Amino acid sequence: MATGSDAGKSAEAVLEWPKQDKKRMLHAVYRVGDLDRTIKCYTECFGMKLLRKRDVPEEKYTNAFLGYGPEDTNFALELTYNYGVDKYDIGAGFGHFAIANEDVYKLSETIKSSDCCKITREPGPVKGGSTVIAFAQDPDGYMFELIQRGPTPEPLCQVMLRVGDLDRAIMFYEKALGMKLLRKKDVPQYKYTIAMMGYAEEDKTTVLELTYNYGVTEYNKGNAYAQVAIGTDDVYKSAEAVELVTKELGGKILRQPGPLPGLNTKITSFLDPDGWKVVLVDHADFLKELH
Repeated sequence: MATGSDAGKSAEAVLEWPKQDKKRMLHAVYRVGDLDRTIKCYTECFGMKLLRKRDVPEEKYTNAFLGYGPEDTNFALELTYNYGVDKYDIGAGFGHFAIANEDVYKLSETIKSSDCCKITREPGPVKGGSTVIAFAQDPDGYMFELIQRGPTPEPLCQVMLRVGDLDRAIMFYEKALGMKLLRKKDVPQYKYTIAMMGYAEEDKTTVLELTYNYGVTEYNKGNAYAQVAIGTDDVYKSAEAVELVTKELGGKILRQPGPLPGLNTKITSFLDPDGWKVVLVDHADFLKELH
């Protein structure tokens, strides 16, 4: 059981915290087979910046953080290279990351002229709509949706994950993490429904795009995509709320809240009802770690 100053409070009081907490999407973590190749791909093709890189030889891995702005305000992609592992199974559950750009046609030409990423869907209006999109694939097989959109403070705009019960997933992220349902769209002709979940409007922040494909209740998640990290003002109160909601909707706490050895950054981690991993990070500790 999560311990903290609120232990023993009523369920209503515990579930008030996610509504008050100032959570923020921090980064997505996933594994790549050649770190330098992926860094080159993202900086040259997508125009991202390499924000920081750290090698941890005693644990045989290297991390690189890439994005479009500083980590204290913007979302980042945390790439993990495990020594000697050059290939991973992405599985069928992970969908894509998305990048908002003012000119998807021009961005697609830049990607085509590179030797590290490829365009898998040519730029053009989305089926049944007017938004211009394209899809690109990186060297490890991760998909990136390119969305034409005006200037935005957060070009890394989506993490898309497939879920087996959309209403359950929406309720989980609302109750356990205080996210808002920003938009829901059913596309019966292609037999899927999407829900956009986040802490601010889609053109201002990174959102989770949850996709339900009619009749598909579970997915092979592979071993490539790892988790999303979210900043919180209090990991102890947040873990209490998550634990309570998992009892109702499924999922489980993986790591009770507390400081990481050696770093002192307080975290807690859990699986959502579909088995997707989320790590909650104390926001003040995270900022200290950056600076």
